[in-house]
Amino acid sequence: MMTYQEEEWSRLRRQSTKQAISLAMEGSWKEAIAVNQSILEAFPDDVEALNRLGRAYLELGEYQEAEAAYRRTTEIDPYNAIAVKNLQRLTHLKEVAVAGEIDADRLEPQYFIEEIGKAGIIQLVELAPPEVIARLVAGDRVQLRIDGTDLIVENSRGTYLGRVEAEHGQRLARLMAGGNRYSAAVVSLADGAVRVIIREVFRDPSQAGRLSFPSRGVRVTRPDYSERAIRRELEQEASREYGYTVVGGGDEMEILSEDSSDDDSEVSDEE
Repeated sequence: MMTYQEEEWSRLRRQSTKQAISLAMEGSWKEAIAVNQSILEAFPDDVEALNRLGRAYLELGEYQEAEAAYRRTTEIDPYNAIAVKNLQRLTHLKEVAVAGEIDADRLEPQYFIEEIGKAGIIQLVELAPPEVIARLVAGDRVQLRIDGTDLIVENSRGTYLGRVEAEHGQRLARLMAGGNRYSAAVVSLADGAVRVIIREVFRDPSQAGRLSFPSRGVRVTRPDYSERAIRRELEQEASREYGYTVVGGGDEMEILSEDSSDDDSEVSDEE
């Protein structure tokens, strides 16, 4: 049975963990570093805090500090998938970029859940080399560029990332040539695949009645593919590194840290 002091420490740890996760989701990386460091002062073997610390340093381009945090994780848990993956990513980053060059042009998940019927999620083909893809994280803003009949996806510095498959890329390229405008960002990176969400932000009057994302052959964000589902997909991609699970229903969602207990009155584990 836990003593009062132990219960108090556990409560403070949960609160700090939730704060660290919220700061990460907001992109407040310096503040997230401070909170995770405070957790580690009290709980030096907290691998979730170490991974969050590593991620925050990585986002700021402070690769040496990020590597130190992830290596500390592997000392505690040699098979920790998050730490191992990011140590591999850091190897690529140190080879191809200088500290501070990592993209900061990112979008919050909420940006892409407006006007749900005008967006589609598409997997890129003909990807850039692994050392380029290694620099991406979910939420990175990307750019669309017409190249002949192809639709090319680039990062904010104009570096090639991949191509939209011909059937959908050619359609979108024609609509863009006709005056439509689109925004796009990375949704997920898993098993060597890069998936982006492309959102129509302006439809030229000349394109009235022409759908950007017909349902055949592409995941379209139709009303039945709900706002909650899109948000869940984006946030769960990040959850593997932030150390939380998305819970709740309806339009309201909550972040529940992995070390939260069932008796915590501030959170619920009900789906």
